[in-house]
Amino acid sequence: MEINLQEFFNSKPYGLDKEKKEAMLSRQLIELTEYHRKNCSLYKNLTDGLGYEEQSIHTYYELPMLPVRLFKQYDFKSVAGEQVSKTMTSSGTSGQQTSKIYLDRNTSMNQTKALTKICNDFLGNSRHPMLVIDTKAVISNRRMFSARGAGIKGFSIMGRDITYALDEQMNLDVEGIQKFLDRHKDETIFMFGFTFMIWQYFYLELEKHHIRLNMKDGVLIHGGGWKKLASLSVDNETFKEKIREVCGNVKVHNYYGLVEQTGSIYMECEKGHLHASVFSDIVIRNPRDFSVCSNGEEGMVELLSVLPVSYPGHVILTEDEGVVLGEDDCPCGRKGKYFRINGRIKQAEIRGCSDTYEQH
Repeated sequence: MEINLQEFFNSKPYGLDKEKKEAMLSRQLIELTEYHRKNCSLYKNLTDGLGYEEQSIHTYYELPMLPVRLFKQYDFKSVAGEQVSKTMTSSGTSGQQTSKIYLDRNTSMNQTKALTKICNDFLGNSRHPMLVIDTKAVISNRRMFSARGAGIKGFSIMGRDITYALDEQMNLDVEGIQKFLDRHKDETIFMFGFTFMIWQYFYLELEKHHIRLNMKDGVLIHGGGWKKLASLSVDNETFKEKIREVCGNVKVHNYYGLVEQTGSIYMECEKGHLHASVFSDIVIRNPRDFSVCSNGEEGMVELLSVLPVSYPGHVILTEDEGVVLGEDDCPCGRKGKYFRINGRIKQAEIRGCSDTYEQH
């Protein structure tokens, strides 16, 4: 049984209306569920325990959900060990277990293709000079990536003349950044990093030394770390405002995603809404009975993605709370659900974000 995702790659990332997208996703995700049940005995045992019956499933809303924490406790694989080409790990705070996600070449390639297709909708199809607001040291182990390293490698596909803003001691390389900007002074600059690291090691350092980069045209894509920034009373709008103060004319796009579903990220549009692409969807569940919440009603976040084929990560119940704001009618013009993440559910384990950097 071979999983074919070509119809998703042939579609515009935000071009399908509710009826077409739900039909396409349901067909693929039900097929994926059967595939993983045949190829991962652990997943089959878990779904059997949840009372799974194939004949009773008609849409992806009825598929069994794996709690995201299980990926910290068990090794889920739907391919033979020798087919695993890369292992990704979630970041964690000290003493916590990390998730391990096992990728074969096809799954890894499809994640990169989907990420590129999603981001091209915001960046355009050209590759832009890229400033990575991190240190190159984080990608040194090519076979075992942290979420942070995987994010950098994934987004680097869309960049050229890739330059790192921090040295190996996490110090800001102001001279290197300025030389990079001088080389590309009339071009669109693509910047990528993890939210808290951008704030801590880039923005605060520029501000402290009264440095202004004065970019004529830039795009910053960033994700993760909002819990730490919230403790500093820095919200999304404040973050954008402060970045523009030190960088100049920069469009800032937050994104939401999990290492357990790498590739099918949820990008923030120009109106400040997170969007589900053709490769994924979000369902908000009532925490009391797991029924589907109405638009505007807060609940637990379930994420679905067609990309996880080497492991059963296609239907995941997260430990986040959120709200679906609408579908097919965002003022930005993109179709699909758009939503807001409100934070962690109460008493959930504090997960280390992919931007976590601990100084020892």
